[in-house]
Amino acid sequence: MATKYLAGNSVPSGYYWNPKKWSVTPVAKDGDVLPGEAGEKFVKVSLPLAIAAAPVLGGLFVVFLPFIGFGLTAYALANKLAGGAKKSAAELASTVTPGWRPGEAHLTGKPGETSEKEVPAHSEAMEDLAKEIQDKRSGE
Repeated sequence: MATKYLAGNSVPSGYYWNPKKWSVTPVAKDGDVLPGEAGEKFVKVSLPLAIAAAPVLGGLFVVFLPFIGFGLTAYALANKLAGGAKKSAAELASTVTPGWRPGEAHLTGKPGETSEKEVPAHSEAMEDLAKEIQDKRSGE
């Protein structure tokens, strides 16, 4: 099993392969620090393996470059279409939503309709409540 090293650690000289980026990084002298973001892993490889891996990695890049381009194009188009649909939905929602009118209730029926269970404006209970409120305000 190959020894794994983390980015930012000092390592002995040699060649280190980063499986996340598929790149080979040379370290010139003992004690140099591996480049990269914290947590990136490197594997130390021998010189013959590094020499053999360089053209293979380059060849894989050349072969898959068109597919990468097609993938990025498809991603950009899908993102554009999704963004357009999102914008259209937001515009539609803003036209359907009723405007805000302070003091207006939208769930009470149409203007002019009366309820069958309408409470008379001056009932005995209302008069008692008004008297009680007046007494509390006057401090009695």
